[in-house]
Amino acid sequence: MTEPLLQVRDLVVQFPTRRGTLTAVDGVSFHIDPGEVLGVVGESGAGKSMTGAAVIGLLEPPGRIAGGEILLEGQPIQNLPYEAMRRIRGRKIGAIFQDPLTSLNPLYSVGQQLVETIVTHTDLTPTRARARAVELLAEVGIPAPERRVDQYPHQFSGGMRQRVVIALALCANPRLIIADEPTTALDVSIQAQIIALLRRLCREHGTAVMLVTHDMGVIAETADRVAVMYAGRIAEIGPVRQVIKQARHPYTIGLMGSIPTIAQDAERLRQIPGSMPRLTDIPAGCAFNPRCERVFERCRRDRPEPIDVDGSRVACWLYDPSTAQREAADA
Repeated sequence: MTEPLLQVRDLVVQFPTRRGTLTAVDGVSFHIDPGEVLGVVGESGAGKSMTGAAVIGLLEPPGRIAGGEILLEGQPIQNLPYEAMRRIRGRKIGAIFQDPLTSLNPLYSVGQQLVETIVTHTDLTPTRARARAVELLAEVGIPAPERRVDQYPHQFSGGMRQRVVIALALCANPRLIIADEPTTALDVSIQAQIIALLRRLCREHGTAVMLVTHDMGVIAETADRVAVMYAGRIAEIGPVRQVIKQARHPYTIGLMGSIPTIAQDAERLRQIPGSMPRLTDIPAGCAFNPRCERVFERCRRDRPEPIDVDGSRVACWLYDPSTAQREAADA
């Protein structure tokens, strides 16, 4: 079997505050294989972006990795010095963020920014780097790249700016790309183009992608596997088609039920009662238990660990063998 490109084991991200230490990511584990797209989905505040920021080494102080391991090609990277991590960013790990305007410097042309990134992370000369920049712009679907390479970010539309950001992420042919809500700020037709572009680049370059989003439609179109996060933990992870068609965790079932479909004639969509807990008020046991329709006493007391269920891993006591035995006895 091929060794995973990225392995995250029991990752813990904490923020020290005056009121105590807040745990934003709590024991998250997953892997991504070469050329694979792993979608990470959940409500706002679930810990999706924080997990991506920890992997790429861009946690905002005072946030810190308080536990666990992050292995890139088998090598731990969670505690590398700043300069060592900076060399990995760009060369081995690329990043695509939600708002391209925060990723592009308005004072420099897109060509200057591409050339600087290429020269920093490769051995190419500035002249060859400029030619490579034009090639990248063409590859991500920007028309007339020889002319547009000298234009500034404000001269590009939102979709074209996001293509430039993707080109920046690909400058040094990284093995892994962290894509944090790359289509949220774009209209639906442009979203589809960016999704198709990401899939094509993964196929042609063998690049792995961690796709962070709250949009299950984007996940369904793009990802090979999906991890559903809730309150800083992974509730369910498995092949995307299986999770969408046969969700196991009550939270995932609620998410799937809240998505309208043209095949279903329903007056009301399914609703998950309540809201995600604050970091200062994570309940004991399963974090989802106050909102769960199938909660029982063990859910309020003990935290469930992921359990293998038909190719997926589900952090829910409903799938623990002892629970099935109890239910059979009660029947």
